[in-house]
Amino acid sequence: MKELEKTKRISIAAVLFILVVIIALLAYERPKHLYSVNTQDTLDMVLNKDYFIGLEEINNPDYILIDIRNKIDFEKGHLENAINIHTPDLLNETNTKVFKELKESNKVAILYGNNPTEANSSFMILYQLGYTSKILLIENTYLQTKLITKNSEIGKNVADVNAFIAASQKNADVKPKPVKKIPKKIVPVKKKKKMPVEGGC
Repeated sequence: MKELEKTKRISIAAVLFILVVIIALLAYERPKHLYSVNTQDTLDMVLNKDYFIGLEEINNPDYILIDIRNKIDFEKGHLENAINIHTPDLLNETNTKVFKELKESNKVAILYGNNPTEANSSFMILYQLGYTSKILLIENTYLQTKLITKNSEIGKNVADVNAFIAASQKNADVKPKPVKKIPKKIVPVKKKKKMPVEGGC
């Protein structure tokens, strides 16, 4: 009788487990955005400076200017024919359609903000999703209500990173010299004599 009860419980548990798996498979929804470029390829690409573009090069019919600043800054002043797509809204449905259309028509999204650094995160996201984009090397400032746009230069790295890595690896290969052990001096501690207990009446 106990074995029959045990078999019944195992059968019920197995059926419930199968139902949970089926429900999970039916409820699974594929993510809307999948990365098409892995992190290593992205890092390799970042070391290359081909993704920057100057202000004098933007008059190309295959380039679409995208201002990644917020709506207030965009309305204060923006480059001619620029589209405003604020960075936090980059992957909403409407903007995803815009980027898909650009990809299908072989257009390049030229991203810009108040400085090139502001466009980095948007550029990285779009690059990993497989969209073609570049960063516009400009700095935007305002004089009263007028937008002033000027070219920006990329700071050159003063340190030689490859030399630093090579030196670090060389130092890691060198075996450290053995440390001489210094014998510890043992200092005897003199015990204090106990004084006899005083007291009484």
